[in-house]
Amino acid sequence: MESKALNVLSLFDGMSCGRIALDRLGANVGKYIASEIDKYAIQVSKNNWDDIQHIGNVINVKGNTLPKIDLLIGGSPCQSFSFAGKMAGMSTKDNIEVVTLDQYLKLKEEGFEFEGESYLFWEYVRLLKETSPKYFLLENVKMKSKWEKIISTALGVQPIKINSSLVSAQSRQRLYWTNIQNVVEPEDRNILLKDILECGFTDRDKSHCIDANYFKGGNLKSYFEKHRRQLVFSGNILGLKDINTREDISWRKLLPIECERLQTVPDNYTAGVSNTQRYKMLGNGWTADAIAHILSFIPELK
Repeated sequence: MESKALNVLSLFDGMSCGRIALDRLGANVGKYIASEIDKYAIQVSKNNWDDIQHIGNVINVKGNTLPKIDLLIGGSPCQSFSFAGKMAGMSTKDNIEVVTLDQYLKLKEEGFEFEGESYLFWEYVRLLKETSPKYFLLENVKMKSKWEKIISTALGVQPIKINSSLVSAQSRQRLYWTNIQNVVEPEDRNILLKDILECGFTDRDKSHCIDANYFKGGNLKSYFEKHRRQLVFSGNILGLKDINTREDISWRKLLPIECERLQTVPDNYTAGVSNTQRYKMLGNGWTADAIAHILSFIPELK
């Protein structure tokens, strides 16, 4: 007997990695409603799924206009939490820290401007309360314990720490808050960077985490060395044995299809837009198999 169809609301949906994860689980998806503003990510989503309902900016989404939601998912913007950024957390441009939903809604009503985009976490909380889904999942980066505790208090659960390295060839530490019961870390699939390369070779077992700034390389060699991104070597020009002597070795950055494999999305899933936009959305996106692993603990999907 076919399982009951799940209505899904995906906030900050990006290129719909949540839909990829549900598809891998063979989930019976009723409505998949996506809130996203990046036109290129939306285009990729539409290129791959013709039944997703796009509803625009999360700020304008009202829970009482939606059908019954069974599963709420989302990865709210991380830049103000990330250790690679300013770590300012959620605050107004007047440096008022925002620590509760009620405070956020009051500041919003009073016309305060907010710093960065990480404050949009409170829109996730607002819609969690407005839609009362049976299950929810929120993803974000490792952050200061202060902000992790604030998020945990708002959601009523503690995060699960999962490194994408267990299911892919990249090292990508992430926090996942969910009310799905009994979720444990996935087993290590032992996927190495060399396993996903189209060509060439590497001096690392795992790639460092790709991010949305990956496409801003400029001087790629200095960018990779500064940020410890993975260099892929395409040939040992002088026959040297020491591949760390990079001046004498041809090198390249990861290809879009290789970044797709790092994020465990289908090959060429992001095709149809420029490579610049492919790198950006892949850096912003989810590791699909990490999400599929968590969602696999939903009883209706077992």
